[in-house]
Amino acid sequence: MEEITVQELKERLGRHNKMQLLDVREPEEFEICNLGGELIPLGELTRQAGRIRRDVPVVVICHHGFRSAQAINYLTQRLGYENLLNLKGGIHAWATQIDTTMAVY
Repeated sequence: MEEITVQELKERLGRHNKMQLLDVREPEEFEICNLGGELIPLGELTRQAGRIRRDVPVVVICHHGFRSAQAINYLTQRLGYENLLNLKGGIHAWATQIDTTMAVY
């Protein structure tokens, strides 16, 4: 499974690289803090997979990187996705290393 660090994501976002951000946390978590992008909770991936792009890199985000890894395993093994990157350390790493004004939980 390919990973991307929060610093690498920050650089890509700064260069306006085409990508999709996919947050697999729950709506309550997304409300606390987020990087934008598509919110598809892990439990809804099966029903909403059609919203996930195949033509650009997709960075999958959760709290610490575990649920996003589960999502990537499912999407690659069951649905054949090949363009997914796991955000190493999740939104927590972003909040502690990149944007220290972001809420943490």
